Amino acid sequence: MNVAVLANPTAGRGRHAGVLPLVTARFEAAGLAVVHLDASTREEALTAAKAAVAGGAEALVVVGGDGTVHLGLQAVAGTEVPFGIVPCGTGNDFSVQVGVPQAPEAAADAVIAAVQGNLTKALDLAECRGVAGERLWFGAVLAAGFDAIVNERANHIRFPRGPQRYNVAIAIELAKLAPRHYKMTLDGVTHEFDSVLVAVGNTASYGGGYLIAPAADPADGQLDIVIGKPMGRLTFAKIRPSVYEGTHVNSPLVETHRARTIEIVSEGITAYADGERICPLPITITCVPGALRLLTKAAE
Repeated sequence: MNVAVLANPTAGRGRHAGVLPLVTARFEAAGLAVVHLDASTREEALTAAKAAVAGGAEALVVVGGDGTVHLGLQAVAGTEVPFGIVPCGTGNDFSVQVGVPQAPEAAADAVIAAVQGNLTKALDLAECRGVAGERLWFGAVLAAGFDAIVNERANHIRFPRGPQRYNVAIAIELAKLAPRHYKMTLDGVTHEFDSVLVAVGNTASYGGGYLIAPAADPADGQLDIVIGKPMGRLTFAKIRPSVYEGTHVNSPLVETHRARTIEIVSEGITAYADGERICPLPITITCVPGALRLLTKAAE
């Protein structure tokens, strides 16, 4: 079987440097024909993945975290090409939520077993459309409130580098926390409200384990919407840690909905999904049942 393998363009450095050779060796030992998609930037990686799928790859496997998964989804969403994941990122929310083994060796072996047994699971994906013609897919969670604003701020911070810039961005935006006005249409029904946080989940978690939409199921044909009502900085800071357990949804300051198609309008916010920049609001998000064929080994 011809398997295209897409790695995080930065995977050759740091603690994950040995994962790609490990995956390649395991795949080749199992008799799979591995085609490496060479890319040094995200743009090159996206182009290579789409070209591989269009060119007849029988499966696409990504080696990396949520950002690399996000790139791969853009190539396989809505196609019949199976998709495999070997997680090795700083955040692996999507792979955790869909049951992919988190050890690279185990994940690679699970992909091999799925390929050899022709085993796939149909999962939902969310399709996003912006007013400027943007069309992107996500698998985990879209942020369109405080967390999106933090991401946008972090992407404009030049110092410090690495994960610390997100802590700086959180501190800056928390000090400025104020409700934004939203117009949201859920399956044709329009609501207007003020909110400090809006998230749309195909799966439950984002940000490395925050269970923002704990009831989200990527196989139910619906998306889960979580809204944080207006609240002060101290209250927000107190509620935020409970997201790790998913218990924030029990607060009277948190509102949840479920819908298949969601339109979100608000001023001055850029949506992020799977940790990646999507587009400025307004945005339309649609759950597409069975848009992904995930390579997964048989249940034990």
